Amino acid sequence: MLKHGILGLLNYGSMTGYEINRAFKDSLNYFWQAQTSQIYRELQTLKKNGWATDELIEQNDKPDRKLFSITDSGREELLRWLSEDNIDLALRSPLLMKTFFRGELSVEENIDAFSRLIQTLSAFMNRFQAEPPKVAQYATLIDDPIKAVYWKMTVEYGVMYVKMMLQWAENCKKELEEIRNEHSAD
Repeated sequence: MLKHGILGLLNYGSMTGYEINRAFKDSLNYFWQAQTSQIYRELQTLKKNGWATDELIEQNDKPDRKLFSITDSGREELLRWLSEDNIDLALRSPLLMKTFFRGELSVEENIDAFSRLIQTLSAFMNRFQAEPPKVAQYATLIDDPIKAVYWKMTVEYGVMYVKMMLQWAENCKKELEEIRNEHSAD
């Protein structure tokens, strides 16, 4: 999936690895996380597959830049992937796996765990509200602003997902607090 995300970004125009990483963090990161090292590793795979090329741009008084571009076969791969109907709806969540087995810990430990999760999710929402995704900024860099509508849709999904997780975590904490209160009344 990461390779297709990078191909999608390169499809909008040539970029350096730094620019790809920055664009990724400002957009795709709301629903697909990748480390900088993973992005650079994937760029090498894209080159190896013939889906991207790079060009060294010499600069005076600055380090040289390596500019990556999508190839025709890279664009074909991107379009092939976009045309696939096999959407993977499999849910793999370390959070849910841990939650399933949380009965091994005390109610108080689990209340603390959900409190920390609520803090993390709330901090994400606060950062998001303070600095909304740069969809509009990136939309000015491409020829077709309609494409930014799809970016907006995916960011909205990410925000709604985090809001749902926050509500779920709050519900879990509340339920555990009720259990604790019932047992302490005994």
